Amino acid sequence: MTLQKLYSYTRQCIQQFDLIQEGDRIAVGISGGKDSLTLLYALAGLRKFYPSHFEIIAVTADLGFGTFELSAIEKLCSDLEVEYHVIKTEISRILQEKVENGTYCAMCAKLRKGAINNFAREKGCNKVAYAHHQDDMIETMLLSLIYEGQFFTFAPKTYYKETNLTVIRPLVNIPEKQIIGFRNKYKLPCVKNPCPHDGITRRQYVKELVKKLNRDNPGVKEKMYNAILKDRIYQWR
Repeated sequence: MTLQKLYSYTRQCIQQFDLIQEGDRIAVGISGGKDSLTLLYALAGLRKFYPSHFEIIAVTADLGFGTFELSAIEKLCSDLEVEYHVIKTEISRILQEKVENGTYCAMCAKLRKGAINNFAREKGCNKVAYAHHQDDMIETMLLSLIYEGQFFTFAPKTYYKETNLTVIRPLVNIPEKQIIGFRNKYKLPCVKNPCPHDGITRRQYVKELVKKLNRDNPGVKEKMYNAILKDRIYQWR
């Protein structure tokens, strides 16, 4: 995927789901992976010519799991002229104290988002952007179905009254394979997640399941995504 194609995908999604308005100040969540860096490229470029003027800052929550080398991301943000912040947290310690058995992905995600949301408000942001893509939306639907017994996935845009923040996901129309192509083409400075549970989660299991379903039934992934949009299940919660 070229940079121009990324702009096209992202702009289409922003307009389709009404994600950005004039004067928005958006905190972009940066995990260090290919998805968040692709989102950073997209919004950093679009802000220069998108009809509605908006500002962005980039934010990473350091969970405290070990060495998290972010100098390459700092340089990328500097090259893209994006203000970059790293939030130091004690989330890893809290998780080790609170969770005795199994993985703690759900609590970790909640604490991480809480840290980013609090920081975003401190910096005068009214929106937070996350880099969930088309595959993430499908996988979340299957996770909910298999493990919670309900038909649900996240929305492209959600307003949270308790924080007065709107979460947007400008990459939900983009298949993961396109983002992988973008990462390879532009040599994104991805940083490995130091979390000890990275790659051994339920989500990873479902990701492999979706791949198998699509191999056995070519096109099924696209059909599942279209079903989500057609039936708008993300509005059910």
